[in-house]
Amino acid sequence: MSIKKQYLKTKSLCRVTFRVPKEANGSAQKIHVVGEFNKWNKDANPMKSYKNGAFAATIDLDLNKKYQFKYLIDEKDWKNDQDADTYIHCPYGNCDNSVVIT
Repeated sequence: MSIKKQYLKTKSLCRVTFRVPKEANGSAQKIHVVGEFNKWNKDANPMKSYKNGAFAATIDLDLNKKYQFKYLIDEKDWKNDQDADTYIHCPYGNCDNSVVIT
């Protein structure tokens, strides 16, 4: 998994691309990136699938903020990003959430 950040010069935004390679998603049919930036809406940010088996989504986020997120794979499996900036404990389900810092 990977996170690519592009800081925009003309706007106070960071364009973040979330990527899940085939090796990390198994035989997933669909993946959504879900987090604070979309109010944990499972349908807000579907990731595009590519011929090589990878999935990716790009989201513009406000600068100087921390956003918790996870990947929802095939509407049932929640996964963290191994390349997240950090992790925060989540009291729901006694687990950790990935965090991206812009």
